[in-house]
Amino acid sequence: MSIKRGPVGADYFKSGPSRSIASGVLTLGAAVLALGLSGPVAAQQQPPGVCVLLAMLGVDTGNCEPQPDPILGVEVAVPERLEDGDEFTTPLPQLMRQGGILFNANWTAQEGGGRPGLTGTGNPLSDADSPLTFPRNMNRVSAPDANSCGGCHNLPRSGGGGDFVTNVFVLGQRFDFATFDALSDDEVGFETRGAFDENGEPVTLQGIANSRATLGMFGSGYIEMLARQMTADLQAIRDGIAPGGSAELVSKGISFGTLARNADGSWDTSATEGFVPPSLASAGPDAPPNLIIRPFHQASAVISLRQFTNNAMNHHHGIQARERFGEGDHDGDGFDNNLSVADVTAVTAWQAQLEVPGRVIPRNRVIEDAVANGEQLFMDIGCADCHTPALPLTDQGWVYTEPNPYNPAGNLQPGEYPTFEMDLSDNRLDQPRLPVQNDTVWVPAFTDMKVHNITSGPDDPNCEELNMHFPAGSAEFNAGNCSFITKKLWGAANEPPYFHHGLFTTMREAIEAHRGEALDAYQQWSALDDYGRNSIIEFLKTLQLLPEGTTALVVDEKGRPRNWDSAFD
Repeated sequence: MSIKRGPVGADYFKSGPSRSIASGVLTLGAAVLALGLSGPVAAQQQPPGVCVLLAMLGVDTGNCEPQPDPILGVEVAVPERLEDGDEFTTPLPQLMRQGGILFNANWTAQEGGGRPGLTGTGNPLSDADSPLTFPRNMNRVSAPDANSCGGCHNLPRSGGGGDFVTNVFVLGQRFDFATFDALSDDEVGFETRGAFDENGEPVTLQGIANSRATLGMFGSGYIEMLARQMTADLQAIRDGIAPGGSAELVSKGISFGTLARNADGSWDTSATEGFVPPSLASAGPDAPPNLIIRPFHQASAVISLRQFTNNAMNHHHGIQARERFGEGDHDGDGFDNNLSVADVTAVTAWQAQLEVPGRVIPRNRVIEDAVANGEQLFMDIGCADCHTPALPLTDQGWVYTEPNPYNPAGNLQPGEYPTFEMDLSDNRLDQPRLPVQNDTVWVPAFTDMKVHNITSGPDDPNCEELNMHFPAGSAEFNAGNCSFITKKLWGAANEPPYFHHGLFTTMREAIEAHRGEALDAYQQWSALDDYGRNSIIEFLKTLQLLPEGTTALVVDEKGRPRNWDSAFD
């Protein structure tokens, strides 16, 4: 594939280690002849020894180029980067490989890792005279706090969730360098330098940020496409409401309440449900609420995988995408344009193509009976009212595209660049995939894509200190948050810990913390006998990320495909 040389200089890079022509001559020669390779394509991007071998075999080596000697002593995680446009010409498996490299890269200071002059929000430091250079270059609370995406998203493998130790201090990134050292008047004028918040109050570990568990990304391409289709459905209903009228907002069988318009055309969102504040904001009759479904982050704050990627690359690693920051060295680390549009597309598409979780059901009659009973009880006591077993993707919605039409500013917009397409049912992607049946893909994620308050109120310890949907320092921001998007249960069994904060080590603890909108379901759970509650747990234990390379969606304890008549079918 066409890849640009990395930022340390072209002379460093080479396609591969030098090899003697004799080594592997028979193997490579046989492979070339067996595949029938000929012409310039066979000779592209080959080391010199391979080019000589191809010439010996009578293959056109016109496109073989001499490889430069490497520069010694260079330490970079991603020696090759994509040029814009390469995402459309690079074979899909190679593009996904490059995306995985970017996701798992341990970024170094020799390729733009770190952000001396920026906060994790992308804003200049409040104290420009104290750059984030050693020993202030990493900070577990305000970040940079990780060397790679895979450093946190690794359970049970890269792209997954994370142990409690990988929790993110969400909103801590608005500080330069969190210290908790409240020293007299030293912070005046630098309220978010490290010890005082926007209102000049000393920060605490509990109040500086929201501690959030790291979530798995498996199946996320399907999730984003569901959110796009639901947003389009809801906006179409909205656009049909005349002044003085109202309509129920329903998509894929999920109700989001009723949206109304007053006689003057202004919008009344008081009877809607399941949205976060930014999706309901309106500036008047001609500026309706956008009703965007935001499927990522536990508090439903992120619209797309691309937005998530651009946010995280700067926040956690100090790597800036050109589409967000523009040309130049915005963080003052000496490196321009850390990620091209093509780079961001590659790592975003890699996340989107990650395999979907499935089910592991042991061939044991006692467990099978409990699982079947647990499935039925899950529906009977109301768990499935929010944890909807499956939602349908229709109208070719399984063809993932970039950019997302609802991307916020700072992320690639429709019309700015050609559209990238990837069929999520393509068998070249990580297995297993969801089948297309009757022009529909059913996505068994166990979520309704809505936001719910399942706490007992503001004093419930499951509420958060800060509300990320409001401006930092505002009364609403400091009032905290008790509403979270319905947890996607697929893959939950082998991606602990649980709840948005990751403080529960078992799924049983998470169930028994449900209150608020889930109070009735919790009470019905409590009324079950031990076998009933244990049956639900046994059902939940089947929702797993499957062994790597598994193609079946349901397997037994040895990874063998099996049939299962589910109560959800």
